[in-house]
Amino acid sequence: MRNQPPRPVPPRATEKKAVLHPRNRHQGRYDFPKLIKGSPELAAFVILNPYGKQSIDFANPEAVKVFNRALLEQFYGIRHWDIPAGYLCPPIPGRADYLHYLADLLGTSHDGVIPRGPGIHALDIGVGANCIYPLIGQHDYGWRFVGADIDPLALASAAAILLANPALGAIELRRQTEPEHIFQGLIGSDERFDVTLCNPPFHASLDEASRGSQRKWKNLGKLDPSRKLPQLNFGGQGAELHCTGGEAAFIARMAAESVAFAEQVFWFSTLVSKASNLPAMREALQALGASDIRVVEMAQGQKQSRFIAWTFLDKNQRRAWRKQRWN
Repeated sequence: MRNQPPRPVPPRATEKKAVLHPRNRHQGRYDFPKLIKGSPELAAFVILNPYGKQSIDFANPEAVKVFNRALLEQFYGIRHWDIPAGYLCPPIPGRADYLHYLADLLGTSHDGVIPRGPGIHALDIGVGANCIYPLIGQHDYGWRFVGADIDPLALASAAAILLANPALGAIELRRQTEPEHIFQGLIGSDERFDVTLCNPPFHASLDEASRGSQRKWKNLGKLDPSRKLPQLNFGGQGAELHCTGGEAAFIARMAAESVAFAEQVFWFSTLVSKASNLPAMREALQALGASDIRVVEMAQGQKQSRFIAWTFLDKNQRRAWRKQRWN
């Protein structure tokens, strides 16, 4: 495989980032005239914020969806993108950051060079109706993706996006038919994945998710009290938002299941919404025998986020993996 610059930014535990990743395409303010030229439907949703700058009403789900469609068109060449009403409409800059820092993580395991191309196999747990991670990761790094989900409607939406964009590279969709499992029944006995990624359900119940959404709408409303904010749009469906035990329980289950695939995955990873969950996660992974655990901090504007990554491979196994798959 041909490796290309630039070299990665080494991720360090507890390192805080004040801005988007240097390779993130979404730096600075958006050029709305250019976005509208590529996606004319966006014009109907552009407003002036309290500072007199062009923006969109982020409390309007349809505006956010059309905005995402315009971003994907301009920055990633996606000619068609849509999701069913009520499904999670992700913030694209933050999703891109996760992928760029994962690329750096792979690079630090590869003599400082980010491995690119279809030889890198990534598994997206919870690909959703939006299919965002495979779209960005395939465009920016050429990686081969498997996107998995338990929701057949979400998978149908993702399949429609891929069908409408035939220029995309290898992206496979799979349904996890056993909702109580994460990797089991999904990863074949002869498969190898260089990295897994996940945006887990953060909340423990629909009621908790609803309260979180209402706080978000309230904060948005402070910018413009005249706006009528949605009452029932929580920006996601069922398993996208909540599961029994919330984020901590989901990631604990993921960590426990990962042991069975210790020699089939180089780096496991997942976003972590609540920093307070990290000590218990690290302790659990150490008890399970993880040989390396990384916490990578990220930031998008005022929002702080992070992901945790772990591997069970020792140094000799990692060296053999790189030699076999990344060269």
